[in-house]
Amino acid sequence: MKYYIIAGEASGDLHASNLMKSILKKDAEAEFRFWGGDLMTQVAGFGPVKHYRDLAFMGFLEVAKNLRTILKNIRFCKEDLANYQPDVLILVDYPGFNLRIAEFAKTSGMKVVYYISPQLWAWKEGRVEKIKKFVDEMLVILPFEKEFYRKHQVDAHFVGHPLLDAISDLPSIDIRQFQSENQLNGKEIIALLPGSREQEVTKMLELMLSVRPFFKEYQFAIAGAPSLPKDFYQKYVDENVHFVSNKTYDLLRCSKAALVTSGTATLETALLNIPEVVCYRSSRISYEIGKRVVKNIKYISLVNLIMDREVVTELIQNELNTENLVKELKLVLEGEPRQKMLNDFELLREKLGGKGASDHAAHLIVKG
Repeated sequence: MKYYIIAGEASGDLHASNLMKSILKKDAEAEFRFWGGDLMTQVAGFGPVKHYRDLAFMGFLEVAKNLRTILKNIRFCKEDLANYQPDVLILVDYPGFNLRIAEFAKTSGMKVVYYISPQLWAWKEGRVEKIKKFVDEMLVILPFEKEFYRKHQVDAHFVGHPLLDAISDLPSIDIRQFQSENQLNGKEIIALLPGSREQEVTKMLELMLSVRPFFKEYQFAIAGAPSLPKDFYQKYVDENVHFVSNKTYDLLRCSKAALVTSGTATLETALLNIPEVVCYRSSRISYEIGKRVVKNIKYISLVNLIMDREVVTELIQNELNTENLVKELKLVLEGEPRQKMLNDFELLREKLGGKGASDHAAHLIVKG
């Protein structure tokens, strides 16, 4: 069969690449055309129609400034789909773009599968009506999402969380060897995960690195995003601040704790069993707009949302400052709060189920 896949972000590239591997196990004749990144490219053996780094616009202001480019990409995608005529279109999160494409594809007679739900339970719940109209199969990865869709008369399938697949397949790692290969010194590591978009990374790294004078016994390592060039990070690097490119999982596994920008990375860090402090700050205008459109959501991190209680500390907007970062980082580096967090991470893994999300999703897609 012919599969057209659209992933517009780094996390989507990871999950879509694992889904492609699972589809190939069930459909040896599978043909792919895709929007995504380097991980999907490795599976397919050729590059994307569009790379996600050219699609990622964060925040209301940035989206508004780039609206012409976004609309141009939508028009191009529709033309490309019409020319390719896939047996199934697989949409991976990225709702602003993908729901428009779903409408076009469905009205054009294509089968539409949505893998990894947009966070409609947080905001824009009205978009569920579009999913009811234009999506044939809804495959969700968070336990509470199945009930959310059931409430809206959508029969969604909970397939498990694909991060468990990605993490369970990791080989063992030698910390000393990793440090040597990446020019790290012998101190214990605090990992910094500042995000994947240039404006976000700049803002977050300046805040994260402000804690350095209080943790001289540690070294800091920045997890480089594949969407940004290595040169971008050089101004932050010195004898005790290092840069590690495209090895985020390995870096985390070798770290004592992490400062993590909100998003999928908060869940990845928890599933790798690394205590963390969650950091979030956007422009004042974007944050004020966001507060008004996000409804009845108590947390911003996936860890806390899934557990429905505070497992990891979230420092948001004005709460994200040097004083609070130092205080919370000290708590997760040593002692009882650290151990409690690690115990909660074990409960989190149990709640998400075991390995097999990618295979389960592929089975539902291939069987038609």
